[in-house]
Amino acid sequence: MTDNAHWHQLAAALDRAAASGKNVDFWLRDDDAAEPTAALDRLLALVDRYALPVVLAVPPALAGDALARRLDGLADVSVAVHGWAHRNHAPPQEKKQELGLHRPRAIVVHDLELGFARLKMLFPASFVPVLVPPWNRIDPVLLDALGDVGFAVLSVFGPEKPLPFRLVNTHVDVMDWRGTRGCRDHAAIVADLIVRLGQVCGEVEERADQAGRTIGLLTHHLVHDEAVWSFLEELFAATARHPACRWLSGPEITGR
Repeated sequence: MTDNAHWHQLAAALDRAAASGKNVDFWLRDDDAAEPTAALDRLLALVDRYALPVVLAVPPALAGDALARRLDGLADVSVAVHGWAHRNHAPPQEKKQELGLHRPRAIVVHDLELGFARLKMLFPASFVPVLVPPWNRIDPVLLDALGDVGFAVLSVFGPEKPLPFRLVNTHVDVMDWRGTRGCRDHAAIVADLIVRLGQVCGEVEERADQAGRTIGLLTHHLVHDEAVWSFLEELFAATARHPACRWLSGPEITGR
């Protein structure tokens, strides 16, 4: 197989979707934006080049006027609530978690209320009522409070599972967190995209209504190496104008 075989395979899968009249809904969630940086500028320039929307998951306690000024007027950029301070409260023997019950439930819910209000105030035009838990973890006991806070959507990582709250997850991560902490192998990322595409288009056993309807791509602009930027460039070039593909904005994800 050639070095570009994986991109040909993705193109073929998208062409099959188009031929059968199916739309493939992608969305891009980028985590941990807190202030203007060169990396954020690079991400914003890249999505602008392809006219693609992006949802930035922002820790409210770490964001301020500088980020608000940087994003002001960017119609295709949405801001979601990334916990409160992206601070781990779990003990060393457990996986990192901010939205767990390592603190009293009322305090965790209050943090979410503060975060929701702060980002809505800082980003009045781009705020969307989406909760992105730091490290993609939230204790199920908190779910019944999310609607009261004002959230419409919860977004973690992995296939959507039955929950008493609407999930719009990310499904494909570009980062090799357990290995190099750089970009995963491009062919492996594309293989994940093709599997997910088969799920949402009903080509595999898992039906679309069970798996969710979107392909969520997860990025972290602050830690991208050149291989990540290269991958994103190729993916956006392959999908931005493909007749089967739509890249959804934050309001389209929430339905608001």
